[in-house]
Amino acid sequence: MNHSDQPTSRMSREVAEIPQAAARLLDEGREVIEQVAAALDMRRVSHAVVSGRGSSGHAGTYLRYLIETRLGLSAAPAAPSVVTRYGASPRLGEALYILISQSGRSPDLVAAAEQATAAGAQTIAIVNDANSPAARACRHVIPIAAGPELAVAATKTVVNTMLAGLLLIGALAEDKALIALAGTAPERLAQALALDWSPWARRLSVAPAGFVIGRGLSLGPAREAALKAAEILGVPVLAYSAAEVLHGPKAAIRSEHPILGLNAGGAVSDSIEDALATLGRQGSPVFSGSGSQPGLPGLGTGEPALDAIALLVPVYRALEAEAARLGRNVDSPPGLLKVTETL
Repeated sequence: MNHSDQPTSRMSREVAEIPQAAARLLDEGREVIEQVAAALDMRRVSHAVVSGRGSSGHAGTYLRYLIETRLGLSAAPAAPSVVTRYGASPRLGEALYILISQSGRSPDLVAAAEQATAAGAQTIAIVNDANSPAARACRHVIPIAAGPELAVAATKTVVNTMLAGLLLIGALAEDKALIALAGTAPERLAQALALDWSPWARRLSVAPAGFVIGRGLSLGPAREAALKAAEILGVPVLAYSAAEVLHGPKAAIRSEHPILGLNAGGAVSDSIEDALATLGRQGSPVFSGSGSQPGLPGLGTGEPALDAIALLVPVYRALEAEAARLGRNVDSPPGLLKVTETL
């Protein structure tokens, strides 16, 4: 995927910065996250609500799995339109409410967080801009320290958001092993950056559609990979849980639809591999860095909570390189803006 003879895109530079951005979060943000965790009164928390759209929503899906598996709390995605369109005021006095937003400027997310704070929820904003409206709407703020991100497609901010969530849950659970795992992120992300997944991206770029399969901790990353493929290559891509894809979605998958499997290991690993094998037997081209016969280079055995994040890095790198090869505007895909405001 060497395209050194072409101008380097902002996205390419930002993907390359992912390990350094993670190191910066660990250096600058770990103490802040510990302070936020200490300030929360978890004794009066009965459930969690996670709010975010697009890539931030996918980071939220990852975070919800951590909340439920590590804290034992039920966690649900927020629906900001309940506040901004339907005029409702959910009872959130016993909620841990986490707002995730790269820009922190979407009016509906801000309004829903303001309502949650007013309702008595313990609200946290995980943002790249600590002075944003989203940050002001919440009681606590966790800056992800990713640095400026100029390409429309979010990359290093997504990774740092997930890593910040990992650190937060580690602190709330008082899980020293999880916190230590987060400390190894820069090295693991650097390993992921070296993986060449261009065969998948090249096949996808000429396909009518594609699919991404994950489950558990890798479901959010699978949805993020699908979104980025649509943004960067202009190919419609759907993401499914391995537990869902063999039901209705399987009927829509054809031999011309490449499938990317994201398997971070752990309790759901066999489920993902079984789904990929089934889809492969029906003639679909399967690309994965896991399994007995991986078609892509993989990370090798690691810890699922971190590897679910790391698997995004070769996705970003491959999509950017393929778009650049095709001459697409990688940094500003047609019709898209860096900040999307909804109400």
